[in-house]
Amino acid sequence: MKLYIDSNYLSPYAMSAFVALREKNVPFDMVLVNLQQNEHWADDYVEISSLRRVPAISDNGFHLSESSAICEYIEDRYSGTALYPANIKDKAKAREIQAWLRSDLMPIRQKRSTEVIFMKSAAPPLSDVAQAAAQKLFLVAEKLLPASKQNLFGEWSIADTDLALMLNRLVFAGDEVPERLVLYAKLQWQRTSVQEWVNKVRPVL
Repeated sequence: MKLYIDSNYLSPYAMSAFVALREKNVPFDMVLVNLQQNEHWADDYVEISSLRRVPAISDNGFHLSESSAICEYIEDRYSGTALYPANIKDKAKAREIQAWLRSDLMPIRQKRSTEVIFMKSAAPPLSDVAQAAAQKLFLVAEKLLPASKQNLFGEWSIADTDLALMLNRLVFAGDEVPERLVLYAKLQWQRTSVQEWVNKVRPVL
């Protein structure tokens, strides 16, 4: 198994795939792809990712891109810690959450890049549009997270890691976040597989 990720360890999607593999205890090698030098456009990389994206995996000759697809493949292919709830409806909701986090809330991603989290970079004030997106995030997250629960579905799932990362874009920037969501995000951040990613040594951009 090889996991192709951005050489700065900043991609939230690469983090999701990394955590999935670590949770399953799948041995793998990391291959760093320098996006700033357009290594994802190299002729040899297109053989790994026809989409020319990171993350991507190569598993005994099988190649796959897109973090959600990678997580679902790893879940189906390997035993170990469950990445998704066993209940079919909860599993569908977890995948819905992942898809939403990847397709919506762009103003937050623009104003609160993962450099704020992983490199402690200063963050500019949130625009009105970003503030509206943050309020949407809070409303949805508070509705999804059961009262007095530490996880979305009773037990940890990869959707918890993805949601915590989105919340931490704001938490680490010092933005005002509902306390219950701050506690949830901080708890999710202490997971061993997550901390392993967080503590990667990153080059200065």
